Amino acid sequence: MNLLELLLLAAIWGASFLFMRMGAPELGPVPLIALRVGIATLVLLPIMHTAAARAQFRAKMRPLFIVGLTNSALPFCLLAYSTLYVNAGFDSILNATTPLWAALIAMLGFQAAMGRLQAIGLLLGLLGVVILVWDKLGANVAGVPTAVAAALLATLFYGFGVNYSKRHLAGVRPFVVAFGSQFFATLILLPLAIILWPKHAINPSIWASVAALGVVCTGFAFLLYFRLIEHVGAAYAASVTFIIPIFGMLWGALFLGEKVTPMMAVGCVVVLFGTALASGKLKWPETFRASL
Repeated sequence: MNLLELLLLAAIWGASFLFMRMGAPELGPVPLIALRVGIATLVLLPIMHTAAARAQFRAKMRPLFIVGLTNSALPFCLLAYSTLYVNAGFDSILNATTPLWAALIAMLGFQAAMGRLQAIGLLLGLLGVVILVWDKLGANVAGVPTAVAAALLATLFYGFGVNYSKRHLAGVRPFVVAFGSQFFATLILLPLAIILWPKHAINPSIWASVAALGVVCTGFAFLLYFRLIEHVGAAYAASVTFIIPIFGMLWGALFLGEKVTPMMAVGCVVVLFGTALASGKLKWPETFRASL
């Protein structure tokens, strides 16, 4: 069941890069993301009707604000900015460095142990990312280096956010965390979105993308995400970003005509193998593990 939820989450978040790629040039990164988190807040609002949920929200406002900033507002805007210069599939590939940051931050900042197989899996996942982006980085296209830097900074924030939520929001219901993070992300971004709101008319198809981004790719997806953190831990939940590139490239190819090269396919295989190790779904024989 956990694996099925992980794959579903990867498919949904893979689609988010498609919708950001479509919406960011029209709306701008900050207004687009303000709409994304604002819609998600409204979608999640009904589940806060119980007194227990509201009590948890009030008790955890400070950590919810920090998670909203580091796990939504900042990384969402950085990734939306990067889609101005790179395609959806490529941006989703950069997003796959999140588990590496999450594991390193867990080890260095949160005193978490890292098993050898987990470390090998994370490094293999990173190797797959390198294979996937090698051609793009060597093309020297204007704007691409800045876009890559923005996306990698976003994954650094994700890595911190997933560990921070595990430490400071343990025991809080996943839907309370989902609502609280999107609520505070909306408060953070709303003033900037008003200032940066585009002057031109927006194509109706873009509004459809914004709606899908907010309702499905954020509201529903965050429920799955925080549920995974609660049930199987931060490292497993963060490993979803190893699988997201597969769907990011698939949706980009199907709906935007983005090209999937043999190098990208090889990289995806390596990424999936690393994900299987990092998540514990692939086990080495005991004789081999004993030699590690």
